[in-house]
Amino acid sequence: MPYWDNRPASASNIRLYVPGSGWRQATDETPEAEGKQSKAGAAAGISSALLNVLNSTNVVVLTGTGSSFAASNPPEGPTPAGMRQVWEAVRVATGSQVFDAIVDTFGAERIGENIEKLLSMCRLYLELNEVGPDGQQDEEHQRVAAFAPAAETAILRRVDFVDATTNLDAHSALVQKIGRRGARKPRAKLFTTNYDLCFEEVARRSRFMLIDGFSHTLQQTYDRLNFGLDVVRRDGGRDSPDYVQNALQFYKLHGSIDWRRHGGEILRTRKPMGSPVLIYPRSSKYQESFDAPYLDMLSSFQSALREPDTALLVSGFGFNDDHISSPIMSAVESNMSLRLVVCDPAFLASDALEAGGHDLSAGAPPGNRFIAAFRSLADAGDARIHLMNGRFQDLTSALPDLVGEDDRERHVQRMRSLRDAAGGNQ
Repeated sequence: MPYWDNRPASASNIRLYVPGSGWRQATDETPEAEGKQSKAGAAAGISSALLNVLNSTNVVVLTGTGSSFAASNPPEGPTPAGMRQVWEAVRVATGSQVFDAIVDTFGAERIGENIEKLLSMCRLYLELNEVGPDGQQDEEHQRVAAFAPAAETAILRRVDFVDATTNLDAHSALVQKIGRRGARKPRAKLFTTNYDLCFEEVARRSRFMLIDGFSHTLQQTYDRLNFGLDVVRRDGGRDSPDYVQNALQFYKLHGSIDWRRHGGEILRTRKPMGSPVLIYPRSSKYQESFDAPYLDMLSSFQSALREPDTALLVSGFGFNDDHISSPIMSAVESNMSLRLVVCDPAFLASDALEAGGHDLSAGAPPGNRFIAAFRSLADAGDARIHLMNGRFQDLTSALPDLVGEDDRERHVQRMRSLRDAAGGNQ
């Protein structure tokens, strides 16, 4: 099923890959004929794998575009954006005539309605054709030079879909379940390639603390040293600080729609100042990831994966970004204590799921080389690796809740309900 199918979120939607057998649904199979033996579902295996993740000393979560499709707005509001939606947004913003002319410049068959390929070709063209033979930019160069920033601006606007009315139940479930871990353990680390503000909005609503590299001054400013800080409570009469439970470290690997580079600093602001801090979808993502602040966050990701007794939970990330996928593969090869759980709806074709059945064949080898490698390792008996077919919202439903709501969370919910009843804002 695609990311955006409208089935209710449920742990029972998940299938677990069983090496040597195929994909097994979570629930038990009910025998159709009397006397026929039922088949056990994979619910216990799914629960065990996810429980082991949360009980690991170090918990690392990686999400991508697929997690954004778990969010929803009222009918009149904007929708989450994947590559197809971004393609259409750029076409509308730049005008069909201009857009089609740019595509034709590089060849429609070569581009194939892929916004990443289109922007990559624009960047390459501008680098190789700075000026004409007479020292002046020709008409085609001017057209491409004007299109590229207009397309990037359109992308920035299209992915800005989160507000106080957005349903973020799946994001909230993830933040709460990994953020409530005992404060004696290292903070869970949440990495995302998304630009949107889904997780920031969830943290605001539930009063969770995101340690994300920004200061807590009036103008929030990025400093890599802020990742080394933590949140404690120092009440009168206490001999030692009390670590706040509801907190986690948060890294946006490709930047954010509310980050702006102004002068020599990176600020968190929605004002149109400076330049956006984003790695746009194009082939130069790998090179751009070596600039600040992306390098700081990618380095933290690589370091986290090499820690002993670490679990990496991946959902909504398609392993198409080599600068992120390669460190994961490297950690799988070198860190014997690393556990890897990957949950994605792309493992099985929609027609296979619609056909139903308790057990589905493993089918053709995955097209992605990293996914293919993970499945090969699982088939070879690597018990560290678990592959699941399901959406982000199904995974967050299946995650165990090790610690229930605390008094502060219940108080926040009561106060929000009171304000809503009085007509106030969230």
